[in-house]
Amino acid sequence: MLFDIRLPIGFIFTIFGVIVSLYGLLSNQNIYDSHSLGININVWWGLVMFIFGTSFLIFAFRKKAKNE
Repeated sequence: MLFDIRLPIGFIFTIFGVIVSLYGLLSNQNIYDSHSLGININVWWGLVMFIFGTSFLIFAFRKKAKNE
């Protein structure tokens, strides 16, 4: 069985995406008014990291199922 680098990368990005998104949702919304033009950047980048990580996991598991 060969090591597929997409698995750990997918897990890391998925976990970090959830953490960053939750931080953005649970933090004080006033900090985003002056620093990021009122956009909650943590929620958006958390979602981007989550989607990126889950896509890596999907591709890794698809290849793993195809090889078996």
